[in-house]
Amino acid sequence: MAEYLFIAFIVVFCIQFIYYIFIFGSFAFRKKKILKSNFNQPISVVICAKNEAQNLSKNLPFLLKQNYNTFELVLINDCSKDTTLDVLKKFKKEFPTKIKIIDVKSNEQFWGSKKYALTLGIKAATHEHLLFTDADCKPISKNWISKMVTNFNNQHQLILGYGAYEKTEKSFLNKLIRFETLLTAIQYFSYSKIGIPYMGVGRNLAYTKTLFLKNNGFVTHIKIKSGDDDLFINQVATTQNTVNCYSKNSFTISTPKNTFKEWLQQKRRHVSTASHYKSYHKFLLGIFYGSQFLFWFLSLLLISILHKWQLVLILVFSRILIQYLVIGSSAKKLNEKDLILLSPFLELFLIITQMFIFIKNLISKPTHW
Repeated sequence: MAEYLFIAFIVVFCIQFIYYIFIFGSFAFRKKKILKSNFNQPISVVICAKNEAQNLSKNLPFLLKQNYNTFELVLINDCSKDTTLDVLKKFKKEFPTKIKIIDVKSNEQFWGSKKYALTLGIKAATHEHLLFTDADCKPISKNWISKMVTNFNNQHQLILGYGAYEKTEKSFLNKLIRFETLLTAIQYFSYSKIGIPYMGVGRNLAYTKTLFLKNNGFVTHIKIKSGDDDLFINQVATTQNTVNCYSKNSFTISTPKNTFKEWLQQKRRHVSTASHYKSYHKFLLGIFYGSQFLFWFLSLLLISILHKWQLVLILVFSRILIQYLVIGSSAKKLNEKDLILLSPFLELFLIITQMFIFIKNLISKPTHW
């Protein structure tokens, strides 16, 4: 029996090796090509806000100070109950030519649907090229728009960006959230690099209005409350029309959850959305997460029964070294270098958390969005 477990461990190690070296390595180890672009088309920056008065007051000034020739802010008030609309009107009065307000009223057919509100905003946008972020996000530099949209051309209609989270000193939860965000970004950038784009994040994302309308927007998943970013990309992204953008001045940054309970609820929603991905995307992601869990489970089991434990330890340390190389190189690209040293420990904790979320979602679906 122990020998069969050891053989299974070898197989799992090989699977992890393939993922880290050949898939994630495509992002980690490739040098970014310097694009020569003359793109200077006008841009509509689209932000959908629901009860975000405080965040909008804080973050809109950063967006309005962007170094880009022609852009508008399409600000969508999604049935807010706080003073969000008042804040938008205040900024509109100060910057009348820069801001367009879409005030969405309750609709029984699409009650509580961010996708409905976003659709109205996209259709109202003046320009063809759209750049998306959230109300709780701010650009990391004044060149965010220019860095993101320089990737648009006749072929590339969909741009995947990186949405970082603020760093909090001496907070394990903060490091865990940022590590999970980093690992997710490594995956979607890597899959995009090898020609299998499958998701992106609404905190930093761009596509054309034509791409949205041609694919009937969110129609195929309008009844699913989440997924205005990843489900849409999963539906429309191709090898030809998708490109990554991860130059440091193209990042956005937002405030992470500050309690474990809030973060778990957020992750439960994300996991439930992933169940609607295309089948082969779910297969590829499932193989990685399954082999990740089995690697640590089998290694600990084999070491505990002292079956070829020396060889098991060699493979464990080899895998950790590979992980350090891949995650380390990626973390440097995405300005998350402080996570490198702790990555094996954060991974173990994240695996346990993901197992809990998976079991919890099997028992009951998340109801709070």
